[in-house]
Amino acid sequence: MAHANWRLEGDWIKNCNCAFGCPCDFNAPPTQGECKGFLGMRIVEGHYENTRLDDLSFFVVVHFPGPLHEGNGQAQPLIDERASPEQREALFEIMSGKHSAEGTLFHIFNLIVTKMHDPIFAPVTFEFDQSARTARLHMPGALESSVEPIRNPVTDQPHRIRVVMPEGFEHLEGEVASADIQSSGAIAFTTQESHSTLAHVVQTPDGVAA
Repeated sequence: MAHANWRLEGDWIKNCNCAFGCPCDFNAPPTQGECKGFLGMRIVEGHYENTRLDDLSFFVVVHFPGPLHEGNGQAQPLIDERASPEQREALFEIMSGKHSAEGTLFHIFNLIVTKMHDPIFAPVTFEFDQSARTARLHMPGALESSVEPIRNPVTDQPHRIRVVMPEGFEHLEGEVASADIQSSGAIAFTTQESHSTLAHVVQTPDGVAA
């Protein structure tokens, strides 16, 4: 099946309520039995067909009542309010999974989500430093999150750990860090010192290219 021509390259963040090391990456059940979190990216360079998506951000807040592969998930897209109607439609087309190969991120996502909440369009403040393991996301009325390095419990020094996933469908290599989250949209929850992954990714219709 021919897919639409699209490509997204940029700064990827995944923060959730689990313990450091995101059990989903290891095909293990969520730390607390359910998954609450968000993922998304700031697009450094991207397009959907002829529509440019450079310098826009999008995120998706999710809730799964159990392991992700069991489905029954809820999701709510959060889109940079600066996106034009054409750009918004382009992002929704990519997220729909209709233009992605079987087994890739957006294809899988739409198989396991059964309820999609109305999107929120809001201004985005996004600071991201993968090497320092720090980030900050602010979307008024929707989502707040901050990321800092995991701390050694004895010395309080920054602790570095990296996850490499040669066959990953979300990212191939990411820095693991500590996240605080306050989600106030349709899927409301808070966390402190929970899991974060920061990565640089290239997503295509055929999956992760880098």
